[in-house]
Amino acid sequence: MSLIWERDPYRPKSQALSVERIVDASIALADAEGLDAVSMRRVAGELSTGTTTLYRYVDSRDDLLDLMADAVQDDHPALTGDWRADLEAYAHHERELWLRHGWLAPLLATRPSLGPNWLRGLEHALAAAAPLTSDIAAAASTVGLIRDYIRGAVMRELAEKETQRRTGQTEDEWRAAVAPYLRKIIESGAYPRVAHMTEAADLSPAEQFSHGLGRILTGIADSQPTSP
Repeated sequence: MSLIWERDPYRPKSQALSVERIVDASIALADAEGLDAVSMRRVAGELSTGTTTLYRYVDSRDDLLDLMADAVQDDHPALTGDWRADLEAYAHHERELWLRHGWLAPLLATRPSLGPNWLRGLEHALAAAAPLTSDIAAAASTVGLIRDYIRGAVMRELAEKETQRRTGQTEDEWRAAVAPYLRKIIESGAYPRVAHMTEAADLSPAEQFSHGLGRILTGIADSQPTSP
């Protein structure tokens, strides 16, 4: 079976519907209600057409998911030649993209996209890492490590947002609710490191992401072989 990227698109005489319209409607649905809401029947309903008609354009839901993942990829900031600055910009760009489309990170964790937009993004990331190392395997490993970090950080943020939605309790409200318990933990002296951690200054999700990313990039730099 050929991949969606290798097939010629269906081109009917009437242009009332198109692959682009189907993908746009599917993305809007996923953004609003999550990936589970995206079914061929539901998307057809959103477009006021029949499910059978949809299958003339897209063979399966799996193909539709591939098209969606590729369609939301956008252009990255221009490269400067400074590998650290460029990989940092790449990471922040990807984080914002994955937060904007909360269904994307879980989807890419199980099925990497092979579409043209995704491939351009991968090419960009590998080019960003090129000044760091001429070894393409090492560059790919670096990019993979950074993407894994982005995905983990984003999924943690998304989980927190989902918890707030499900409970109706904001972060500040949750902190106020557990504050008495945390005070007992700190005053007990049984967990001095935990107490010190809870007393440390809180960082926003964006600040936590930047801090962790900086440590990863420093580790990558320190792991590079030195010239004799």
